[in-house]
Amino acid sequence: MIIDRNSPVPQYFQLQTWLIEQIEQGVFKTNDKIPTEEELAEITGLARATIRQAVQNLVNMGYLERKRRLGTFVINNEAKSETRTIVGLLVPDIRSGYAPELARGVEDEAAKNKHSLILCDTDDLYVKTEFHVNRLLENSVAGVILMPPAATDEQNQKIVTRFLNNNIPVVLVDRIIPGIEIDYVTTNNFEGGYEITEYLIKKGHRKIGIVLSTLFSTERDRLEGYKKALTDHGIPIDPDIIIADSGPFIQNRYFKYARTLLKKRNDLSAIFAGHDRIALIFYSLAKEMGVSIPGDISIVGYDDLHFTTIPLTTMHQPIYEMGQESMKLIMSRINGEDKGPRDIVLKSHIVERESVDSLV
Repeated sequence: MIIDRNSPVPQYFQLQTWLIEQIEQGVFKTNDKIPTEEELAEITGLARATIRQAVQNLVNMGYLERKRRLGTFVINNEAKSETRTIVGLLVPDIRSGYAPELARGVEDEAAKNKHSLILCDTDDLYVKTEFHVNRLLENSVAGVILMPPAATDEQNQKIVTRFLNNNIPVVLVDRIIPGIEIDYVTTNNFEGGYEITEYLIKKGHRKIGIVLSTLFSTERDRLEGYKKALTDHGIPIDPDIIIADSGPFIQNRYFKYARTLLKKRNDLSAIFAGHDRIALIFYSLAKEMGVSIPGDISIVGYDDLHFTTIPLTTMHQPIYEMGQESMKLIMSRINGEDKGPRDIVLKSHIVERESVDSLV
């Protein structure tokens, strides 16, 4: 194992994570003795105090036990208590977007089943998600509802595997991780992207720009739905008015994208914002630039967040219901239902307000 001394992650935490991986991958099996502090110091180059902190944390978390004069040994983690009543919920940011409504749906359903939540705010960062994974494992949660962070598919698969290796069921909510068969609750984002693009087309729009991220399965599907709707209606796909960022949502970056498209407004008649927070940026910038919505350009969004300042036409997602259904699904797993991976795909619908001008 190599400790990354340039990483912002504390060195004790790096060692702790590595030891957990060795246990979960079966390198260190139940009742095996792990290397001594002296041996770990030689392997890692870390100070013994740092090693001692990492090992003690794993003792506290129930991975290891110290035996007087014998050493430190791996504990059998396969048989967790059947009476656990805590579920972990990991979301990108509880302050913004639809996470508050999603969390409320989860919490209301949990309360009905006499379960409690540990709410984890990941900031859409893999490193922070890893921190919360260890926190949830330490608390021996009964199950986990996960909105995958802005990370690679391989990193997200690794997060899920860590829970499953500890016999903790996982349900994905909203975003899907390709390449892993697991329960999930989402909406049909391809269909939603198709429908809202077709809505613009039926309003007479043919030059329709789009701005979103391809990092997430949800927005990738919306982009494909957008393209299919254009193709089905005989409208050429113009790459010059498609902005598909490969990273997470960063407000300053999307202000630049919005400015780029608004400057092209003479060549566009409408813009599909990949989610409502992007649409809000268009509204803010349009006001600054003296651009009228929908007089100069029409805008549609996606999610139907509860904005009170803009009359946005958008695709409503049943966010609260997604939270409820994900909790129902995790409860069925906690209660021992042993079916194959299940997927619940809820229906979205367009909410028409005043951000689209009809050209017909």
